[in-house]
Amino acid sequence: MQKQLETLLKTRQLVLKLIENLTTDQLNKIPMGFKNNIAWNIAHLAVTQQLLCYKLSGLNCLVSEEMIADFQKGTAPNYTVSKEEFEMIKEQFLQLPLNLKEDYDKGIFKNYNEYTTSVNITLNSIEDAIMFNTYHEGIHLGIILQLMKFI
Repeated sequence: MQKQLETLLKTRQLVLKLIENLTTDQLNKIPMGFKNNIAWNIAHLAVTQQLLCYKLSGLNCLVSEEMIADFQKGTAPNYTVSKEEFEMIKEQFLQLPLNLKEDYDKGIFKNYNEYTTSVNITLNSIEDAIMFNTYHEGIHLGIILQLMKFI
């Protein structure tokens, strides 16, 4: 699991490096043919990791309920993310993998509520969730790269 957790952090660092010179307008732009934007994708990754790992383990998420409501699966951007809010999202985006590693190493993930994903993969443990989350992050990295071509 340590390799998966390291991969999560390094992938997130790469994503932030890729977008570091984008303006707030670019982060919020939804190009024709797309249903979301870069800001939404980054917040969505933070939220999804929390839901897959913490909520399905019966633990409290480390992101707000408002953030979950705005960026969970099935949502789309419904407002413009401000520069200040995006700075906070970026901080969480990098901190949450460190929290996950620390909590995993502490052994706090004792239970897991089985969950079948939208791609028909059933998760039965925190280890399954961490591995699936890596796959999910890769999908959204691809989407972010596509979005960057059109902003």
